[in-house]
Amino acid sequence: MLQKIFVAAIGLLSFNSLIAQTSSITINLADTAAKTVEDQTKAPALIISGSVDAYYKYDFAKSTANSFTSFTQTQNAFSLGMASIKFEHKGNKVSAVADLGFGPRAKDFSYADDGITQVIKQLYVSYSPTDWLKFTLGTWTTHVGYELLDPQLNRNYSMSYMFTNGPFSHTGLKAEVSKGKSTFMIGVANATDYRIPPADQVNKKFLLAQYSLAATDDISIYLNYAGGQFPDSSKSNQFDAVVTAKVSDKFSVGYNGTVNSTQVWDGVKNIESKSWWGSALYLNYDPQDWFGLTLRGELFSDKNQFKVYSGAAEGGNIFSTTLSANFKTGGFIFIPEFRLDNTKKAILFTDKNGAFSKSSANFLIAAVYSF
Repeated sequence: MLQKIFVAAIGLLSFNSLIAQTSSITINLADTAAKTVEDQTKAPALIISGSVDAYYKYDFAKSTANSFTSFTQTQNAFSLGMASIKFEHKGNKVSAVADLGFGPRAKDFSYADDGITQVIKQLYVSYSPTDWLKFTLGTWTTHVGYELLDPQLNRNYSMSYMFTNGPFSHTGLKAEVSKGKSTFMIGVANATDYRIPPADQVNKKFLLAQYSLAATDDISIYLNYAGGQFPDSSKSNQFDAVVTAKVSDKFSVGYNGTVNSTQVWDGVKNIESKSWWGSALYLNYDPQDWFGLTLRGELFSDKNQFKVYSGAAEGGNIFSTTLSANFKTGGFIFIPEFRLDNTKKAILFTDKNGAFSKSSANFLIAAVYSF
C-alpha cells in the first residue's frame, strides 16, 4: 500500500513539474513574441517622398533682363522646374537622408558644384544619443531665411531677393540641443554653398548657429547666423530672423528679416565692409481647404551694389509685391501669380523698348505635384 502511495506521489509531482515547464515555455514564447513585435515597431523605416514642378512666365516688358531672383529667369516660355526624390531611413538613434533634384531649379541651387554632385540637394547622416541631442554630418539646406528650395513648401512660386542672395546650403557638422520649447543649433561647415571647396581653400570654414523658440502653439521664432570666409578670401557675417504666427484657422503671417556684411578681399587684405539687407512680410489667407492666397511684400536694399545692383549705375532699394493663389487637390497645387518690382530710380529694370524703367511686372502660372 505504501509503495502505491509513493508511486502516486511521484507521478503527481512529475505532472506538476510538466505543467510548470509548459507554463514557463508558454510565458517565454509570449515574451519572445512581444519582443519581436516591439523590435519590428522600432525597426528602421524607409520613407520616400518627392515632387515635380513646371511653369510658364510672361514678362510685360518682353525681356529676360528684368529677372533678378532665382529659378524663374525666363520670358514667354514653358519651363521645367525640378524633379525631386527624397529617401529617408530612420532607426532608433541613427537616420540618413539622400535628397536628390534634377532640372534647372536643382542646377541653380547647386551652382557651386560640377557634374553629378549638382543633383544633390541634401545628403547627411544624423545620430541622436538622447531625445534632446542630435548630431548631423553631411550637406543640408540652409537654416537661414523663410523660403525653401522645394516649391511645394512655399506659397509663392517665384523667390524673394533674400532667398536668391543666399545662403543655399551648408556642408559640415552640426549639433542640435532641445529643451522644452527651445532648440539651439551650432555647427561648422565649408564656405557657404561649397560642398567640395577648392583644393587650396579647404581651411576656410563657416560658423553656423540658430536659436528657435515655440513661443506658443501658434507663434514660432527663429534667430539665425552664418559667418566665415569664402574661397575668394572675402569674409561674411549674416544675421537673420524668421517669425511665423497663426492668427486664426484661415489667416497666418510670416516675417523674414536679414542683414549681411561682407569684407571684400582686394588681393592683399580685407577692405571696408559692403552690406545688403532685406525685410519681407507674408500674409496668408485660406478661406477654403482647396484655395488660398499669399501676398508677399519685400524691401531689398543693395546700396553698395554688392548683389543685385552690381551692373547698375548706382545702388538702391527694390520693393517687390507678389500675389499668389494656391488651388489645391491632393498633392497637386496650381499657382497663378502676379509680381511687380519697383525702384526709386530708373537704373535697373528695362521696358519693352530696352530703356531703363522704374518698374518690372510679370505673370506666371505654375503646377506643382508632391508625394
